[in-house]
Amino acid sequence: AGGSAKQGRDRNFQAILPLRGKILNVERARIDKMLANNEVKSLIIALGTNIGEQFVYDDLRYDRVVIMTDADVDGAHIRTLLLTLFYRYFPELVQKGNIYIAQPPLYKIQFGKDFEYVYSDDELEVAKKKFDKLVADRKSKRPAKQQKKETPVGEAASEEMEETQSQTSGALIQRYKGLGEMNPARLWETTMDPMTRKMKQVHIEDAEKADDVFSVLMGSDVPSRKKFIQTHAASVKNLDI
Repeated sequence: AGGSAKQGRDRNFQAILPLRGKILNVERARIDKMLANNEVKSLIIALGTNIGEQFVYDDLRYDRVVIMTDADVDGAHIRTLLLTLFYRYFPELVQKGNIYIAQPPLYKIQFGKDFEYVYSDDELEVAKKKFDKLVADRKSKRPAKQQKKETPVGEAASEEMEETQSQTSGALIQRYKGLGEMNPARLWETTMDPMTRKMKQVHIEDAEKADDVFSVLMGSDVPSRKKFIQTHAASVKNLDI
């Protein structure tokens, strides 16, 4: 996705730092090992603030630091590793609202020239009904000899959803499995254009609770992490198995 992002960005105010795979879990690593990690070093240099006692907020080169990852388990893990790094070594960036998480669409549904980007499975169900109605309305306005048998969006989607593109006789449903599947223009339109993109700002409501959560989930205390997972298992959404 780094290549598409570099090509699709607005060079006047956007910079891209591609990361190769998963960065170091800084919650478990010594600071010397962390500073020796190439991905972490590149990020520190790109931000311009330095870290620890040498951290200078006013040297931050960018107003918004946006994390862009795929909407799958690996993407969530990479996002968590980055958030751990920011929380532990760049806390002021989190406290002052400089850290954001990009929200790329999961689906695109289209019928003719009408299309909509969809950001969750719940939104997809709503969009299916909307486009089913659109297909039905268009069909009812056609002359009888031009009407063809059309499959409602909701019926075809369940069978074809795993394909990169799912074509029904009525509407096209495309599932984005990763940012790398988007060409530069599409990535700009959906995820990087300030006029249309969706982002979540990272902020801390309870610093003590946040500290405990990072320690439990990213630290070396396995029993505590196991207990946390068992306690919150019922509330998990979008489990990827």
